[in-house]
Amino acid sequence: MTDGGPKGFDLAGLLAERGAERYELHARHLNHQLPRMLRTIGFDKVYERAEGAYFWDAEGNDYLDMLAGFGVMGLGRHHPVVREALHDVLDASLADLTRFDCQPLPGLLAEKLLAHSPHLDRVFFGNSGTEAVETALKFARYATGRPRVLYCAHAFHGLTTGSLSVNGEAGFRDGFAPLLPDTEIALGDLDALERELKKGDVAGFVVEPIQGKGVHESPPGFLRAAQELLHRHKALLIADEVQTGLGRTGDFYAYQHEEGVEPDLLCVAKALSGGYVPVGATLGKDWIFQRVYSSMDRVLVHSASFGSNAQAMAAGLAVLTVMEDEEIVANARRSGDLLRERLTALTGRYELLHDVRGRGLMIGIEFGRPASLKLRSRWAVLQAARKGLFAQMVVVPLLHKHRILTQVSGDHLEVIKLIPPLIVGEKEVDRFVGAFTAVMDDAHSGGGLMWDFGRTLVKQAVANR
Repeated sequence: MTDGGPKGFDLAGLLAERGAERYELHARHLNHQLPRMLRTIGFDKVYERAEGAYFWDAEGNDYLDMLAGFGVMGLGRHHPVVREALHDVLDASLADLTRFDCQPLPGLLAEKLLAHSPHLDRVFFGNSGTEAVETALKFARYATGRPRVLYCAHAFHGLTTGSLSVNGEAGFRDGFAPLLPDTEIALGDLDALERELKKGDVAGFVVEPIQGKGVHESPPGFLRAAQELLHRHKALLIADEVQTGLGRTGDFYAYQHEEGVEPDLLCVAKALSGGYVPVGATLGKDWIFQRVYSSMDRVLVHSASFGSNAQAMAAGLAVLTVMEDEEIVANARRSGDLLRERLTALTGRYELLHDVRGRGLMIGIEFGRPASLKLRSRWAVLQAARKGLFAQMVVVPLLHKHRILTQVSGDHLEVIKLIPPLIVGEKEVDRFVGAFTAVMDDAHSGGGLMWDFGRTLVKQAVANR
């Protein structure tokens, strides 16, 4: 603001004046179903600020974040090192995105990222996880000269058209055909993989080492055996680590849990952003990049207008530095093991709790049909209305009564997925386990507000048919 003159844009003033309209603005101008859904389940909260693994509302109540923005907030919200890096890069007034020079930050981030990525040589920077997958699909098809990519049932690789073609959930695909010529196999099914590879037209196989939908881990030895089959048939292994990468599972990448696995292409995003500037990266072997960018005529054959921008690169460099300095991967392994062990100990106590699985701070809690007659009849009513309602019944009181934000792992799944910021420790584990135990006690009592809310969900599900 100049002395005595009007201020052209006042962000604080705009938010103070119009911030209370947030849900109405969204309903009027954006996805109108989102505020409707949030109001239905009572998630239409107003969060005023956030830091680390917590939100605060206007009354000063804190909320524990066990969702991390679907994995974006790996370091929690507003990490001071990432914030400072972004202030610094803005203050530097760099000649960014000239398109006809080579700025230092993309090369420095690629160098640092590749140092954690043995057997990979080059990086393409885009703007999101789905764009990282799109890049991998294009590179695999061009480098092999083949059209088809294999993927797993229940996989999630993004929602743009190429990524959607390798999405294993029909609900996302319906109505968007025709898609790419890709084929689904079951996670862990080596026989199906080999049958498809023998047809000779497969460019690659894209796989999440741990599937986000339902938190299903690839069977021991599967990735290594799949890699051997792929290479025997001159096809590529594409590891989608958009959610599992950068420490989420207790190693830098989830594929590193299995010895001998060396992906040809690797997709990362989410946590690399520091929660501030969208960034996606596709890492690959040198020969693949050499084929795609085979001459100066092809220098821009695959590019992104905002790829490698200075703010994203600075955020990524800061994130990797924090991960090293603060031993984030080791913390994810330690806190994840503690949380999983304490939740697993509850499976013998609650008949509705069937399984606890995952690695590091990516944990799935699965519910299933109880043994007792009274609970079984209530469970049957929920299942008849819509599978997944019980998991939603758990998520809601965790937020309303205990101020903990979680998510159901996928549509029609009785699974809650925990993907908190990788900085959480014993205090957060204690809070979650205590709250979850209280919710389970309420569920097994056979009455109370939880089952009242279940009846509301059943009515809503029936009305939506």
